[in-house]
Amino acid sequence: MAPKVNLDFILEMLDAASTVDGLREIVERVCESFGVDHAMYHWVDSAGDHYYFGTYKDEWVARYQEKSYVRVDPVIIGCYQRFHPVDWRRLDWSSKPAREFMQDARDHDVGNQGYSIPIRGPKGQFALFTVSNNCDDATWDNFIERHSRDLILMGHYLNRKVLEFEPDRGPGQVQPLSPREIDALTLLAMGYSRAQVAQTLSISEHTLRVYIESARFKLGAINTTHAIARALSLGLIII
Repeated sequence: MAPKVNLDFILEMLDAASTVDGLREIVERVCESFGVDHAMYHWVDSAGDHYYFGTYKDEWVARYQEKSYVRVDPVIIGCYQRFHPVDWRRLDWSSKPAREFMQDARDHDVGNQGYSIPIRGPKGQFALFTVSNNCDDATWDNFIERHSRDLILMGHYLNRKVLEFEPDRGPGQVQPLSPREIDALTLLAMGYSRAQVAQTLSISEHTLRVYIESARFKLGAINTTHAIARALSLGLIII
């Protein structure tokens, strides 16, 4: 990769964009400027709906939703747990579903390297801006070292513009959590295992599971990690 990046020009294009199609064109320009194969913006809203645009193949985007890969994707799961950018190599790919997902993604030319920036907006919004590429580790390390700050800034500019275009797509009003649901999510967020949470609250693990599933439903979360992240971002739990 030998990118010639004019960040100011890209940010000016983002400020001037007036349509979603214009944002798609800018994402394509990002790939050309940074010398990467793909760039993608992905927002999973509280109803589990996907809002996205970028350069992945339509076939892969459709397959991702058909297979409900959002539930096993280590990038999504890892970014829910973090506030800083994530190099895909630092994520946990050890489970069989994660390995199968990785192979399927590579078969669809997503790339063997990736860098994803978690973005948290108003009312618990969670989105990702990702760039990916096929290259060796040393080349990718050099790329991240040179361009991580620019990519972070660009991701947040992009999200701000998306929010301008989609004012009605916000997470909406969240149902209040019960005291027990708050206790359960708080302890999980602190790193307790489910067994430890159940013991601390003097309840069975089955009852704990009921509280967690109820909290997930109220928060519109796709999994427990997502529920904890949303509860934290909304100020419903504090650790």
